[in-house]
Amino acid sequence: MLPASDEDFRSLDEFFSALGFAPGERWTGRRSKGRKFEAFESGVELAMGQDMPAAELVVEVDNADIVAEAARAKGFTFVTEIADCDWGARLFVLRIPAGFGSLAVFSYNTNWRQPTRESLLDSTGMKFAVIVSRFNAFITERLLTGATDALRRTGAQATDIEIVRVPGSFEIPAAAKLLAQTGNYDALVAIGCLLRGDTAHYDVIVNEVTRGIGEVTLATGVPIGFGVLTCDTLEQAIDRAGLKMGNKGFEAALAALELAALKRTLQQQ
Repeated sequence: MLPASDEDFRSLDEFFSALGFAPGERWTGRRSKGRKFEAFESGVELAMGQDMPAAELVVEVDNADIVAEAARAKGFTFVTEIADCDWGARLFVLRIPAGFGSLAVFSYNTNWRQPTRESLLDSTGMKFAVIVSRFNAFITERLLTGATDALRRTGAQATDIEIVRVPGSFEIPAAAKLLAQTGNYDALVAIGCLLRGDTAHYDVIVNEVTRGIGEVTLATGVPIGFGVLTCDTLEQAIDRAGLKMGNKGFEAALAALELAALKRTLQQQ
């Protein structure tokens, strides 16, 4: 674009900045000045036909509603309000400052360029083992309740869930490896609670447990939901075992289930 005055230049600069274009190179010389706006993925597309927007420029964004809200907050002139299109998009048209016409902004309702895989949270017919630390049982038993509740709610039967208790969180990776190597389980859930003390013992155990569980998952291919709390205080642990912060055992079981379902889908394909 070639604005005719400094005022037009400032208006256009503000217009495209407000719409979220990334600022690029700027220059001011003896003979000219300019400003680039960049986008992560860009190109030029020619289109014509029925239901095309009445605009000189058309821009695709990730979320047209967010851009429309920003444009409205800036007081830009809407030629058409945002609305659904019958070709699967949300679109609105703005008046470009300095008489440069109109700009149509749209986003697709689904990301058809990058299809995603999402597995159904259905544990019917799957086998699970929940490894539970006996240390800090006041917390871990509540986490266990949340984990089994998640699996039962998504279709697992009581006979599909095996509870394996170990002395403490440090023993969880070893037990997880033994269980995973049997090939009897679609997923495991690790339940434990570590509270910070006055020595370095806490940091050592946290690092070893986290590393060990991750290594078992990578080595065996059996998903493991991480439900080991690492808290500074007992109050923090209580909040994460069913109070203010939800139940992390429930969340860990759902994470394990989702990975198990994804694995099953990929194997079937």
